[in-house]
Amino acid sequence: MFQAIKVIGFDADDTLWVNEPFYQDVEKEFCQIMKPHLEEAETSKELFKTEMQNLEIYGYGAKGFILAMIETALRTTNSRITAEEICRIIDVGKTLLNMPIQLLDGTENVLQKLQGKYKLILATKGDLLDQERKLQKSGLIGYFHHIEIMSDKHENNYRKLLSHLDILPDEFLMVGNSVKSDILPVVNIGAKAIHVPFEVTWQHETHQESTETSDFITVTEISEILKLL
Repeated sequence: MFQAIKVIGFDADDTLWVNEPFYQDVEKEFCQIMKPHLEEAETSKELFKTEMQNLEIYGYGAKGFILAMIETALRTTNSRITAEEICRIIDVGKTLLNMPIQLLDGTENVLQKLQGKYKLILATKGDLLDQERKLQKSGLIGYFHHIEIMSDKHENNYRKLLSHLDILPDEFLMVGNSVKSDILPVVNIGAKAIHVPFEVTWQHETHQESTETSDFITVTEISEILKLL
C-alpha cells in the first residue's frame, strides 16, 4: 500500500505531543472564573460558539482561544465582568503559550527510524509563532526536511503542499490524529493517510466528522506505523 511513498507528513498537536488536554484544563479554569455569571455547560457552549465565529479571523491557536474567552466573558455578561476577572482569564490563557512539551510515547523513535528512508515533514495548523515555539521546545526539529504551518487543512492546502514539495499524491503519506483535518482531505486528493487517534479531541475536529471511507489505516499508537512501512 505504501510502496510509492517518498514523503511522510506528520501532524504536530496530539500526534507528536500532547496539546488538547492543556486547552481543556484552561477551559475548565475559565468556567470557574465565569461561575458567578454563567453555568459551566453554558460557558463552554458559548465559548465554542465564539471560537467558530472567529475562526476565519483569528485562525487556530492559543491567541485566538484567549481572545475567544475574553469576548465570551464580555458578551455573556453584557460587559458586567470585572477588570480583575478579565485579567485572570488572560493569565490563565497565557499558560497555553508556556505549556510544557510532552512527547507521545514512541514519537522520537519513529522519527529516528524513518529519517533517511523518507523525507519527513511537519504539516500542522495554528498560530505561526506558537507552533514554531512548540517545535523548538520539542527537540524534534532536526528530523524534518520541511516545516509547513498551515492556516487550515483543506484539500487545497494539501495540494499546494504537494506542489511545493514537487511530488505526486501517491508519493505522500500523512500521519495524524484528526480524521477531519489530517486524513480525509489527504485521501480525497489521492494521497495516503494513517490515523493515530488521541485520547481527547477538540469539538471542532469531531464536528460532522465522517469515517465512511476505508482508504486509510487506523493504528492505536504511532510506533505501529513502523510495521506498515
